[in-house]
Amino acid sequence: MINENIKVTYETTPNPQSMKFVFSKSIAEEIVQFSTLQSCQRSPLASKIFGFPWTSSVMIGHNFVTITKQDWVEWEIIAEHLAHLLQEHVQENEPVLFPEVTTDSGEDSEVVVQIKKIIDEEIRPAVAMDGGDIVFQSYEKGVLYVQMRGACRGCPGAMATLKGGVESRLKASVPEVIEVIALP
Repeated sequence: MINENIKVTYETTPNPQSMKFVFSKSIAEEIVQFSTLQSCQRSPLASKIFGFPWTSSVMIGHNFVTITKQDWVEWEIIAEHLAHLLQEHVQENEPVLFPEVTTDSGEDSEVVVQIKKIIDEEIRPAVAMDGGDIVFQSYEKGVLYVQMRGACRGCPGAMATLKGGVESRLKASVPEVIEVIALP
C-alpha cells in the first residue's frame, strides 16, 4: 500500500555538513544515530543512505532524518535527490526503524532520573529543532557524560550549546551536576 500524502522538505542546520529532512508525518518512535553502514542493522532507510559514499552519519528522529555528508560533495547537488529518495521510501511503507531489543534492568538514582527527565523533555526537543540530538550516557561523581548526535556532532557551535545551554540548565535544576562532557 502506497501512502501518497507524505511530503519531505529539507533545511540547513548550524552544522554546514548536516541537512535536516523533515517529514509531514511521524516516521519513528525514537531518535537513533548511525555512524557506519555496519551499525545500520535496525534501519533499512539508514542502510540505503549509507549506500552513498559521501555519507558520514544518519540520525533518524520522530519526523525527520538528519544526514551528515563528507565535505567533498555539496548539498546543492544532492539535497533534492535525497528528499525524493526519503519520500519514496516512506510512501512505499518500507521500514524506517526496527524496534530495539533492550536488556537494561538497572535502577537509576534520583539525580539520574531528574537529569534524564530534563534532557528528554526540554533539551532534546530544542536540539532536534536544529537536526541534532543529545543522549545521556552516564553520570559519575557530579560529571554528566552525553553524546551529541546528528547535526550537533561536529557542529562548530556544539561546545557553546553544551556548556552555555545544556550544562547551565542542568546545574540550575540539579545542583549535583558539576560538569557536562560530550563523549565522541
